[in-house]
Amino acid sequence: MLYYNINKPSEKADFRTATLQGLGSDKGLYFPEQIPVFSKDWIGRMEEYADEEIAFSVLRPYVGDSIPEDVLRNIAAETISFDIPLVPVTENIFSLELFHGPTLAFKDVGARFMSRCLGYFMKDNSRPVTVLVATSGDTGGAVANGFFNVEGVRVVILYPSGKVSSVQEMQLTTLGNNITALEVEGSFDDCQTLVKQAFSDRELNKRIFLTSANSINVARWLPQQIYYLLAWKQWKDKSRPPVISVPSGNFGNICAGLLAFHSGLPVKHFIAACNANSVIPDFLTTGEYKSAKAKTTLSNAMDVGNPSNFVRILELFNHQFLPLKEVMSSESISDEATIDTIRATFQNSHYLLDPHGAVGYLALKHFLQIHPGAGIFLETAHPVKFSAVVEPVIGEKIPTPESISGLLYRNKQTVLMQPDYESLKNLLLLSSQ
Repeated sequence: MLYYNINKPSEKADFRTATLQGLGSDKGLYFPEQIPVFSKDWIGRMEEYADEEIAFSVLRPYVGDSIPEDVLRNIAAETISFDIPLVPVTENIFSLELFHGPTLAFKDVGARFMSRCLGYFMKDNSRPVTVLVATSGDTGGAVANGFFNVEGVRVVILYPSGKVSSVQEMQLTTLGNNITALEVEGSFDDCQTLVKQAFSDRELNKRIFLTSANSINVARWLPQQIYYLLAWKQWKDKSRPPVISVPSGNFGNICAGLLAFHSGLPVKHFIAACNANSVIPDFLTTGEYKSAKAKTTLSNAMDVGNPSNFVRILELFNHQFLPLKEVMSSESISDEATIDTIRATFQNSHYLLDPHGAVGYLALKHFLQIHPGAGIFLETAHPVKFSAVVEPVIGEKIPTPESISGLLYRNKQTVLMQPDYESLKNLLLLSSQ
């Protein structure tokens, strides 16, 4: 399997090179030359396979010869070494709970896979690698946890000051050692712009070995297909494929689902559930793409005004607007509606949503009111990560899971900076010495 640079299709790389580089030239994202096809027999017999075997089967074509089969099997098993249950919320709406990993967020899957791939690629490399990543919330904690103490790997995380939850901030700022957190006085889009500038800086890339752990990196993006297959494995009525609603910010998660769909995963329809950052809902209404300054909302991990991965979705559909609209719709959900949904779902169904899951749930509920059927929404983070929002709404305290209880006693370690590229460059060069 080779990957081509979307901005320069003649530029190609294997999985190892695409992972290590993160981005192609001219800030281009890598995209697979071929989309593997799941056999109908394999899809039909999904319930017979162990989760680890499903994960390996999905990833094997994309990795190719870059990682030996036995090593990849171990990596795939470690990537999903926690529960990913499909839980009924109402008679026709189900929650795919992606928060049972070590940092209580869906990004554990991609971060664990990428960290283990990178660890394998770097084991015989004398030159250390710097993983540079921007986060709007959960990516930072998942990447920090996944790469903590990985030999030969240094992690630098940029996050917007005051725009992530307290638990998210503790997860990405309290580890220390090979993890450095940069607290940027700006938005997530500012952080993402700085990261892209670093990757396009030829002088910097000559001096340090730089790669990314955002979903722009194929090793972060591709493994997210796995849990869509695991949802299908648990789906009872195989004669009626589900509608799937995905809380969407940078659009890597739903893009992975659409990739699995193109490979043969049975899905009736996808919903990109957005908060007040309505760039994609507006695009699907008008046909005109206009990036915008990110708005701050309760579902902060989705506060993105220029989603990087949407270009991959366009690539999947050959940049054809109408075929895309047939498969994917999008809705913008307000903070007020998000709060009302958390309250009503807790009271009526005794199910506790986080703000991102609430956006996904409500968008799915609206769709099914017009198009009767059944569906799944992705519950992308544990509600405790947003206790300041959720607890006043439900009038109860959320029990603290053991995996984060220890964070309460750690000290925050950050470097405060302006969204200035020269400042970032100097910090990267100084910390590499």
